[in-house]
Amino acid sequence: MSNARATHLTRRGILAAGGALGLGAVLAACGDDDAKNGGSDDATTAAKSGPWAFKDDRGTTVKLDKVPTKIVAFVGVAAALHDYGIEVKGVFGPTKTQDGKADVQAGDMDISKLTVFGNVWDQFNVEKYAAFAPEVLISTTFDSAGTLWYVPEASKDKIAKLAPSAAISVYDRQITQPLQKMWELAESLGADMKADKVARSKKDFEAAAERVRKAAKARPEIKVLAGSASQDIFYVSGTNLSIDLEYFKALGVKFVEPPENAKDDGGWYESLSWENVDKYPADIIMMDDRSSTIQPADITEATWKKLPAVKAGQVIARSPEPILSYDKCTPLLTSLAEAIEKAKKVA
Repeated sequence: MSNARATHLTRRGILAAGGALGLGAVLAACGDDDAKNGGSDDATTAAKSGPWAFKDDRGTTVKLDKVPTKIVAFVGVAAALHDYGIEVKGVFGPTKTQDGKADVQAGDMDISKLTVFGNVWDQFNVEKYAAFAPEVLISTTFDSAGTLWYVPEASKDKIAKLAPSAAISVYDRQITQPLQKMWELAESLGADMKADKVARSKKDFEAAAERVRKAAKARPEIKVLAGSASQDIFYVSGTNLSIDLEYFKALGVKFVEPPENAKDDGGWYESLSWENVDKYPADIIMMDDRSSTIQPADITEATWKKLPAVKAGQVIARSPEPILSYDKCTPLLTSLAEAIEKAKKVA
């Protein structure tokens, strides 16, 4: 990665959501092969007629003459809407892995039916986007300015002229807030939010949250570290900005928290060399599960393998960019609760 790009990423606070987010996205060597489907199908399974309006987390209200069917969304947003029965056909962001399989952020979507406008950071095919004739673009935002996630800085103005946009904030709040906002978005697009599966998913989430609360209360001695791995750097996440960690902390989970003066630009994380990966004792390590990062099974550093939590097998996955449906967020809570309940005190 060039120094120029590294500076650009730091300036925008791209290493967000508690891991090597921007860096990993840039390093990901995923291709941009496009799906066969040209996006001609309706984007909803139960679209309503009449005017449509949605107030996003920037305070912007998007108004259209009818419920949009030509939606383009960041892949994680599309995956969440899919769980509520809304089929988005155009996406951008990590959709395919190098071997052509669905990226973890694509959730349960059939990626062969998607039109992909950009699969890696700073990649967005504006010409193809224009030909798609989008009615609205929807993404998340990781800053207070409402910057649209994965919309390139260089082409954002051209993209903005082609369709209105909406943003769901995943910055400095607990995960319950964007989950509710995604719920409202899906409902506005025609999703049946009273369907048994949807109602059950919300109850399951609430039950899983209570399980985490009880586990954390019963095991206050257990300390959790949230990390992310790249070739040269191990990132230790702070909890004050990430929607998942802020919520887990509110439920009582005890996290390793790097001091503010040790965190890199933006306050998301502290960067450690692999030689110093043992700086913070932890009983459980939650590792970034995105395909742009190195997964625990592939870490070869001897200092990593010597960590007490690693030796004890107390390493679990974390989704710094969780798919914002209750169905997808419940397993994150369940996994954490199980880890705390079963953890040995090793730090």
